[in-house]
Amino acid sequence: MSGDFWLSCGHHLVDRDAGGGLRITDEFLKAYLARPELAPPADAGPAERALHAAVLIEPRRPITPAEIAAITDPDARENWHVMLAFRAQLLAHPTLEAAYLDIVRRQRKVPHLFLNQIVQLILRNILDGSDDAFVLRAAELFFRAQRLALHESALIAADEETLAGLGGRAPSPLISMLGLPAAAEIDVLNEDNAAGYWRRSDLFDMALDFTAGRRGQQALAALVKDWIAHLLGLEVTVEPLQALQDAAFSWYVGLDAEATRLCDALWQGEDLRDAAQASVVGLYRLMFADPSVMLDKVRGEPVYLMAAMTADKVLRLKPQNLITGLPLRQLEAVT
Repeated sequence: MSGDFWLSCGHHLVDRDAGGGLRITDEFLKAYLARPELAPPADAGPAERALHAAVLIEPRRPITPAEIAAITDPDARENWHVMLAFRAQLLAHPTLEAAYLDIVRRQRKVPHLFLNQIVQLILRNILDGSDDAFVLRAAELFFRAQRLALHESALIAADEETLAGLGGRAPSPLISMLGLPAAAEIDVLNEDNAAGYWRRSDLFDMALDFTAGRRGQQALAALVKDWIAHLLGLEVTVEPLQALQDAAFSWYVGLDAEATRLCDALWQGEDLRDAAQASVVGLYRLMFADPSVMLDKVRGEPVYLMAAMTADKVLRLKPQNLITGLPLRQLEAVT
């Protein structure tokens, strides 16, 4: 079964170009302007209300420093500065993918919430038409924090925000527009309930079995392969590994901050304590189909990828590390 999913990310508000990238539209920009942070509160002054109304009509409209200065609330002025910088970043590039690549390569400051939505939109584009609920659920790890727990000898990843009881709050005005209900319970994704993923995808209420050797690990490997192919135009194979000792690191990429810390320790010849090893939740071997794209010193060698949870058992993947951390000769390769 397959169908539409992640309606709340706003993928229906963007267009595709001839190369398959996402083009920013006025409708997409208006959705950002409708966010609670930018919508004028009840006690907003006339300058703020007038500016907001004007850009809702013409979302690419130039905004002068004087118009921002006329807003009396300093927090509102700061929000507008952030939004204008983000809008300028999006409009400076032909596609959302190109804007994202520029953000991560140049380490531009973008609100974490906005960056996660860009990642979700790009993934929605990559996975359009997918009939594999496990890959779609694994993709959530790229833009939503997960809490890990052992349950009956299985490592289960569940959405941290949903577990915290926030699943019913609207992270964007789109969810409110769609009238999506709050998540009632968490179910572990399996073959029997996988067909229900599309219907429940915006609730983020299906957990993923991330135990070594099972579908969740394999799904993330498939996702990494597709992510690199779409954004960098490079063909790779990604293979889950069963144990840390299987890897002799020649080059590594930590998929999150904790994994990067552990990889650095291994690179420096340190022996990880049992507690550190227990925090590793995923280890992968990546190979390039065309080794000539790699740096000379590691050409043809495997690249190892690691994911690790924090001490409080939270996994926060950073997909941008797959853009900036691979040993590529030409860092500006873009599809």
